[in-house]
Amino acid sequence: MVVKNQRKDKGEDIIQINKTGKAAMVGTPCQILAATKMDRFMEEEFPVDLKIGLFCMENFSYSNMKELFKEYHVDINDLTQYRIEKGHLWLYLTENRVVKIPLNKAKKSMRKNCQICMDFTSEQSDISVGSVGSPEGWSTVIIRTEKGLELIESAERDNYIEIKPISESGLKIMEKLANDKKTENKAEISKRESIARPVLYRRQMPYEEFINEVSECQFNDLKGDVVDIGACVLCGACFYACPEEIIEIKDRKPQIKGECPEGCNICYVACPRTYIPEEILSKKSDKEPFGKYIKILSAQANKIEGQDGGVATALLTYALSNDIVDNVIVTDKSIGDPWKPEAKITDNVAEVIKASGTKYAACPVFKPLKLSKGGSKCHLK
Repeated sequence: MVVKNQRKDKGEDIIQINKTGKAAMVGTPCQILAATKMDRFMEEEFPVDLKIGLFCMENFSYSNMKELFKEYHVDINDLTQYRIEKGHLWLYLTENRVVKIPLNKAKKSMRKNCQICMDFTSEQSDISVGSVGSPEGWSTVIIRTEKGLELIESAERDNYIEIKPISESGLKIMEKLANDKKTENKAEISKRESIARPVLYRRQMPYEEFINEVSECQFNDLKGDVVDIGACVLCGACFYACPEEIIEIKDRKPQIKGECPEGCNICYVACPRTYIPEEILSKKSDKEPFGKYIKILSAQANKIEGQDGGVATALLTYALSNDIVDNVIVTDKSIGDPWKPEAKITDNVAEVIKASGTKYAACPVFKPLKLSKGGSKCHLK
């Protein structure tokens, strides 16, 4: 696909080949919000066309998690799977060994930015997927858009997934967790604001007011408002959106290696931890446990054996196999560091299946999207 943009600052026509085509992504609430903001505000076409969001209470620091495992005499190289349920972090190891760590102990390794997130079910996605509320071996699916509904119906018709109604008790469990996250983290936001500077996340405002707030905000503002106070989610949105290619992800945080040109603010706008226009996220959503949706159901994959029913992987492979998307952004494990998340973009179904399973640590998911297209030229629209 050819992308042609008019550079407003220099009046140049820039033509680049976008090698990614239409992409699907699976991500946490903050990553999904970043994709939503970039799709809305980048002048060039944003390639993510399908967003599958995950249920998420918190994420963890990879280095802190490694130290936590050492306390429990767990070699991370022996880890085959890990998951959070029933108030514990469960570690599944080789030789059928299982170690469980109380969640209140594990939460000491939580990333600070997660304590100000009020989104449990990835409210800006096309489809949200999680284990809470459904029987073992099944996933709970929240369908939010017509695009998501069409995908679910097509995948069921072609026997990629099986669906059934979700129970009333399952819905109540989901609602309690979603409301608890909003309530507890809203209190944390208020606490931080009472002793320090304002927390920008979840600060919704009318569109014109939003534009006025962000009009002069550049990377140094992003650094002060988000990165330096521990609110960065390490999604890589600023890296992807930067038209000058002067932002890099280094030492587990965004850094700049040049000067922002006058009038450029897209890195600040793209960040999921800065201001949000009400057209994307209304203030009413603070009191809605799941955000807007069409329907909620339980689902199980028929052709893929995966965690919590394998539904997210099944939907991604279905979309890829049926040319609904050209590529998929997934999070796999790093080859060099066991269980360290590493994002990749692929058009290979086998690689999507290989990357299945939850990794409870952050990584810049938009970085491979940028690298695959050889750069990005974009401005606020």
